Parts: sequence; C-alpha cells; structure tokens
Amino acid sequence: MTSSQQQRIALMIQYMGTGFHGWQRQPNERSVQGDIEAALDSVLGRPTTLHGAGRTDAGVHAAAMVGHFDAIGPIPAHRWASVLNSRLADDVVILASAPVASDWHARFSASSRRYRYTLYTDPKPNLFLAPYTWHYYQESLDVDLMRKALFPLVGRHHLAAFHRTGSNRPHSWVDVHEVQCQRRGEVVDIEVQASGFLYGMMRLLVGMLVQVGRRIYTPESFTEIWQQEWRDRVKYAAPARGLCLLSVGYPESPFPERIGANTLPHFLIPSV
Repeated sequence: MTSSQQQRIALMIQYMGTGFHGWQRQPNERSVQGDIEAALDSVLGRPTTLHGAGRTDAGVHAAAMVGHFDAIGPIPAHRWASVLNSRLADDVVILASAPVASDWHARFSASSRRYRYTLYTDPKPNLFLAPYTWHYYQESLDVDLMRKALFPLVGRHHLAAFHRTGSNRPHSWVDVHEVQCQRRGEVVDIEVQASGFLYGMMRLLVGMLVQVGRRIYTPESFTEIWQQEWRDRVKYAAPARGLCLLSVGYPESPFPERIGANTLPHFLIPSV
C-alpha cells in the first residue's frame, strides 16, 4: 500500500467508563471517541473522525466496542492497534485493528449489540467489584421472577417505556434477540442482545427488573407497563457502573472470533 491510498480501518475497543463522560466527543469533557481521535490526529497529522457502533453513557463500560476510521498512509491495518495503544491512557485499549471495505460502517453494518448488567448482592462491600457492579443488598431479589419478566421482551416490540428523553431517534422499535438473567452466588447477571438499543434502555429496564425482584411488580405487570408504553411508571434507572457493552455483531466480522471472546469474564462470588 502506498502513502496515497486510503484505507478504512476497524477497531475493537475496550474501556472502563468510570473516567469518561460517555463515548461521544463533546467540548470540555473527556470521552472515549475524543481520546482515540486525539491519538489518531497525532499520528496522521490531521483531524480524523472515529465512527462508533453505538454511544455509551457516562460511566458505562465496553468490553468490545467497535469503531472505524479512514486513513491515508503506509501503516498496515493490523498495526494500528499497537500504534494507538502507545498513545492512549490506561483505561482504554485497542484489542485489535483490521482492514474493512470502504462501504463498511461500524454502526450501520452491525446486526446486533449485547449488553450485560451486573448486580452484587452480598451485604459486604467489595472494592474490586465496585467499579463494575451495582451493589444492591438492601433487599433480596427473586431472580426467577426477574427472568420470567424478561422472556416476553424477545421479538420486535415498541419499547417507548424504556426510552429516555433526549434522544433524536424517531421511533422506539427494537428487535430483541435473546435475554438472560442468572444468579452466580452473590452476583446477578442480566444480558440482553438486540438489533440496537434505545437511549437509556438497559438502565431503565434493569431498574424495573429490580422492582420485580423485590416483588413490587409482578412479571405480568412489568410486561403490561412496556406493552402499554406507560413511561411514567418507569421511574428508576440502574447506576451506569454496572452496565457493560459486551459485543457488537456483524454478518461477517472483521475480527477473529477469539479476539472478542470472553472479554468480560463473569464475576463469581459464592454464597456463604
């Protein structure tokens, strides 16, 4: 490749959201997009736009976010990961870089996104889990009821009840592919895979699921709330720190499967 040829590069990105004001570039606030674009600018010598597969809120983590940018220069696609990592802070890392077609897009070519929300239910605090979990121990949670409430979400639904204000998305239709809710000792994991996610959707959904686990709502009333689009009854959003974007799916991924596998292992705190 000569220095005059443009190439499109896909990146698999991992970051701890604690120190970021979300993914999206914004003035006077640190963002994931902003940090990586600054590193790109320092290499390429010109402003460069990084397009992401989605936008995580302030404090939300990502195990394997995907982005892309266009570059002119001699650096091979597979070398961009190490080039950028030498210029990035310790709370963001490029897991892999790969060449993609000129019409490939990190957001619009994606077929799915998968999120996991993690709750830690032991009354004893744990500093090593604190940045990645919601320490919820005030009341016991019935995970069986929470799981039962999740299942009806699978399919294509209008989920306006879980859509925060402030989004410019014109509708609230979501294709939900898979849902899971499991207890692993003192840890509860909630996973949802969908074509895409509404602004604030996972945190609002988890906040309502906790109400089901506390038996404030039944699984049936939970379903009725989102089917009837009663947004005024969805009052609580789970804290950002427990949420992580696990993966972004593509019909043909530019990365080897092993790169994105197990990027966020399950926490396991046995019950005593």
